[in-house]
Amino acid sequence: MVFLRMELPCWCFLLLCCLQPLSAHSDFFTSIGQMTDLLYTEKDLVTSLKDYIRAEENKLEQVKRWADKLDSLTATATQDPEGYLGHPVNAFKLMKRLNTEWGDLESLVLRDTTDGFISNLTLQRQHFPTDEDQTGAAKALLRLQDTYRLDANTISTGNLPGVKHKSHMTAEDCYELGKIAYSEVDYYHTELWMAQALKQLDQGEESTLDKVAVLDYLSYAIYQQGEIERALEYTKRLLELDPEHQRANGNLKYFEFQLEKQKKAAEEEAQKQKERGKRETPEKKKKKPKRVSDHLIPERKKYERLCRGEGIRMTPRRQSRLFCRYYDNSRNPRYVLAPVKQQDEWDRPYIVRYLDIISDKEIEKVKQLAKPRLRRATISNPITGVLETASYRISKSAWLTAYEDPMIEKINQRIEDLTGLEMDTAEELQVANYGVGGQYEPHFDFGRKDEPDAFKELGTGNRVATWLFYMSDVTAGGATVFPDVGAAVWPQKGTAVFWYNLFASGEGDYSTRHAACPVLVGNKWGEFLFAWFPIKPYKQTNVNIYYNNTVY
Repeated sequence: MVFLRMELPCWCFLLLCCLQPLSAHSDFFTSIGQMTDLLYTEKDLVTSLKDYIRAEENKLEQVKRWADKLDSLTATATQDPEGYLGHPVNAFKLMKRLNTEWGDLESLVLRDTTDGFISNLTLQRQHFPTDEDQTGAAKALLRLQDTYRLDANTISTGNLPGVKHKSHMTAEDCYELGKIAYSEVDYYHTELWMAQALKQLDQGEESTLDKVAVLDYLSYAIYQQGEIERALEYTKRLLELDPEHQRANGNLKYFEFQLEKQKKAAEEEAQKQKERGKRETPEKKKKKPKRVSDHLIPERKKYERLCRGEGIRMTPRRQSRLFCRYYDNSRNPRYVLAPVKQQDEWDRPYIVRYLDIISDKEIEKVKQLAKPRLRRATISNPITGVLETASYRISKSAWLTAYEDPMIEKINQRIEDLTGLEMDTAEELQVANYGVGGQYEPHFDFGRKDEPDAFKELGTGNRVATWLFYMSDVTAGGATVFPDVGAAVWPQKGTAVFWYNLFASGEGDYSTRHAACPVLVGNKWGEFLFAWFPIKPYKQTNVNIYYNNTVY
């Protein structure tokens, strides 16, 4: 039997790299900030739709009054037609109605009231999200499901931490999510979401969704994961609903054949084991499995654990050496009388946080300047140095320069005063807003030795340090994590974190490899600034980086 394969149809300030010119209305799913515009677009369309409904209701009301009037009139007239028409006025009015009034009614019925709504819809449609946006948003849900270990039912019922606007997914929503996973050959998530759709249908949810289609996807996804027995169970259930389903009938025979084949193979193996056991000495005691070292855990697992707040490697002894203080950077004139609040976040690499370092007014101004310019964030290709988009970076960015607004110049000066790094050798302020499940997977901010052209398009040297403003609180998720050292820094509106990417020798500090965790609930805005050497990387030696009056 040949098996038939199923064919169914945070806002942040980042100073990084320049973006490729993209349409102002693309990649909506990569920025919550720009997605808010879609809500107003939809609200406008609903208003237009209601206007159309009122016009249709008004037209139907007129037709109904006409019909009721004629219904009563013709009922009376047909009881005594000759007597009725014997009255000359009735005869005249019959001629008038049939010659004129019925024509007017025809014009009323044929009158098109859709004009305004259709025109508005056509105009707005050019700014609608695309298939790429829908797929991107679906993949984001699957990414959040994996990173934060959420089951399909938790997401479907909207029971996410700290949500203000709870939203349920229908069986159709779950089905569409499963179909997108299927199109990506992701049978694991296809199973999860088709099973959730089936569960909601079995619980009596009203839906036009066909259970047969759900079971078709579900059985095939389970089969692809090697669970033939379960795939057979769902195929039998499908055939109970549609006994003539051609593919399911073919699959039923194939699954039964494969199970029988597996059964025979298992029996043969058991017989071999039994014969082998007679000849061999009793097996030695099994050794206890060794505990897997944290260093052997894949980076992806470390990253996801830290995003969930697990696996943070800060001992009480090290924690006791972290302090908070009032800081004026060696009595900088601007901060002698009003020093800023600074606290240690991590020891190795040394990460500090500045509290109340950017005001709400400044944050709103930065957002106002950045929002119209947001474009899909890019990464620098480590081989060519060319800027390009990547699936592991889901956000939009905009760059702001000091000459555009006095407030930006003021913010730049503040960073220079507190770090001692000149803004003349820094990239522009990069404002980032993360999208649905927005993230940036583990990466380095500096260029490695094997990436000589890392910042070719920027025309800069290597990145000495990173300054990151948090311009929003995030309800759940969105941490900045350092997988190699087990560190996690959580967004806190109005604060900024700072660390050096390079050692005093100019060599990169590989412990600064970090990532932005997916935003589970909320909207993350951030602002990055990178200070760099004004010469090519790795050609400068004995460069002293000063911090707190000490060489770093």
